[in-house]
Amino acid sequence: MTTIDDLDARLIALLTAEPRLGVLECSRRLGVARGTVQARLDRLAARGVITGFGPDVSPAALGYGVTAFVTMEIRQVSGHDPVADRLARIPEVLEVHTITGASDLLCRVVARTNADLQRVIDQIVDVQGVLRTNSIIALDTPVPYRVLPLVADVPRRESRST
Repeated sequence: MTTIDDLDARLIALLTAEPRLGVLECSRRLGVARGTVQARLDRLAARGVITGFGPDVSPAALGYGVTAFVTMEIRQVSGHDPVADRLARIPEVLEVHTITGASDLLCRVVARTNADLQRVIDQIVDVQGVLRTNSIIALDTPVPYRVLPLVADVPRRESRST
C-alpha cells in the first residue's frame, strides 16, 4: 500500500491549486528545501501517486456541453479489452470502466448537443461486441472529480493506525 505523509499531502494540494508553480516556489511556500520537494515529486510520480502534470481540459469549453454515462452489455467471447480498445478510438469517449451488475462496461462520453449524443451512441452501438446500451445524460456536476479530500485524509488515517 502506498502511503503519503503530511508534507506529501500539502505538496499535492499546493500543485493542485496552482499547477504552474515551480519546484523552488513550492519549496518556499512549504518551508522545505528545493531538493526535498524535487525528491518528493519524483517519489510520488514513481509510486504512481501523481499520475500527470498536464493541464485539466474542460470539454464544455471545447464545445462539448453534454455529458452522458453509457452502460453497455457486451459479447463476452473475447473479454472486455477488444471492446474497450475499439471504444478508445471514439474521441468523445472519455473513460471506460468495467463494472459489476447487469451491464459490463460504463463509459463517460461527451457531445456537442443531445442530437450529437445520438451520433456518439450510434458509434458506440456500431462497435463490434457491443450488444446493448443504456444512456443517462448528466444535468449538472455538483461534485466534480476530486481526490484532494482523499489526499488530506491519508496522513490522518496513517497517524491513527500507528
